[in-house]
Amino acid sequence: MTFVNVMLHFGTLIAVLVAFRKDIFALFKKPFKPLVMLVVATVPAGLVGLFLEDRIDALFAGENGIAYLAICFGLTAALLLLCELVATRRKRQFPLGWRSTVPMGLVQAIAVLPGISRSGSTIAAGTLAGGKTEDVMRFSFLMSIPIILGSVLVGLKGAIFDEPETFSMMGAAGIVGMIVGIAAAAASGFFAIRVMLKVVGKANYKWFALYLLLLALFSFSAAAAGIFAPVA
Repeated sequence: MTFVNVMLHFGTLIAVLVAFRKDIFALFKKPFKPLVMLVVATVPAGLVGLFLEDRIDALFAGENGIAYLAICFGLTAALLLLCELVATRRKRQFPLGWRSTVPMGLVQAIAVLPGISRSGSTIAAGTLAGGKTEDVMRFSFLMSIPIILGSVLVGLKGAIFDEPETFSMMGAAGIVGMIVGIAAAAASGFFAIRVMLKVVGKANYKWFALYLLLLALFSFSAAAAGIFAPVA
């Protein structure tokens, strides 16, 4: 991960921390059950990222990578459509608990695959498991904090050791540009969160699902035409 990407991820992290600051503070109040559920739900994705990330990257960078990406886009779209169908017809929802957070944690591990929307798939998993839409949505964003933080720390470590010249050649203009980039990422991330909160609250996923289906069709077409095939 380049230093620029690390900083953009950091801006996104700031947006999540600001938007859900009350929920974050609530995690550290007794009886700490939501905090324990968050830790448990984060473990699967952490293990997959730790042991399988390189293999996943290699798989999707291979000659069939674009086809795999198309499949993941299609699966996410189907999951969101199913979620909307169930959410709009369900009469009973359960408070946030293990029955919803465990599936969300397992699906977040699968969302390590490119093309699988982390937020979309985890919200869908929690909703399909019977969780209240708003509770599931907020918990999904809380789940993103350790993942984003981990990627920032790993990326920052790589940038420091692999790109030391980035810091030595940055200068005043580079520092200003970095700050502007972080601020822009934080602002756009915060706006995206606000929009998504409204969309999820209404269980209206069809347009995002349509967008993903179009991406899937484009990716399949590109794979068939060999447009993005790696050069030997």
